[in-house]
This record gives sequence, structure tokens and C-alpha cells, in this order.
Amino acid sequence: MTVHHAGWKNTQRTLSHALRTSLAAMLSLIVARQFGLPESYWAAITTLVIMQSTLGAALTVSGQRILGTAFGAVLGAIMVRVLHPGILLFGLGVFILGIVCDICRLDRAAYRFASITLAIVMLINSTRPAWIVGIHRFFEVATGIVVGLVVTSVWPAAEE
Repeated sequence: MTVHHAGWKNTQRTLSHALRTSLAAMLSLIVARQFGLPESYWAAITTLVIMQSTLGAALTVSGQRILGTAFGAVLGAIMVRVLHPGILLFGLGVFILGIVCDICRLDRAAYRFASITLAIVMLINSTRPAWIVGIHRFFEVATGIVVGLVVTSVWPAAEE
């Protein structure tokens, strides 16, 4: 009886987590689209990352992820504007972000988000200026983080 009960509890947790994650990702996409963000899928992707953590863990790292995203967007926009982007410049940017994140005492999650944002701003060909791409990416990621945190606080994950 206990094994059957434990199996049902696992199924309930799985269904609940899958439902809250899918609803949060859809909500994030809707919010980003309402704000007219051009690559609103980044909001949904970010929400998916946030939803894999408990509220406490997500809160701890979310501020760092937002800062990392801002650093990556700013550095990418500056590098594209001032220099001709290429593989070496991209590598230099990732290196600089690692040092900046360390100096600012940000963790690897911040560095990861900074580097991903830098890659998007520098490596994806866009008809828009790099600083616009950077601003959009920042707001798309911030939207994903905020929606993920709100859903996690309103609908906490089931206890393991």
C-alpha cells in the first residue's frame, strides 16, 4: 500500500510541476508579447529556467541573473558598436564578463546569463542596432524572471 501511495504522490508532483511550468511559460510569452518584445520566446525560456527551482533558490539567484543579463547586453552593444564583431572579440567579451562578474561578486549563474546575452547581441545577425537588441534581450529575460518568480510564489512547488 505504501509503495502504491508513494507512486501516486510522485505522479501528482510531476503533474503539478508540469502544469505550473507550462502555465508560467505561456504567461511569460503573453506578457512579453503584450510589451511588444520581438523575441518574446526568450522570456518563456527564462521562465522555464526559473521554474526548475524553489522560490528561495530562485530569489537568491534571480537578481544575479538580471545583473548578468544587463552586463552582457551592455558589453555586447558596446563591442559591436565600437569594434567589428568576430570570434576573437566574442571570446574577449566572454573573458571580460567572467572578470567583471567576479569583481562584482556575482556567481556563475550571472556569468552564464551575461555570456548568453553577449552571444545573442554579438553573434545573431540583426537588422536592428546592437544596443536595441541588448535592451530587448534584457527586458525579455527580466520578464521571464519576474513571471517565474511570481508564479513560484503564488503556486509553490509540491514538497518532495
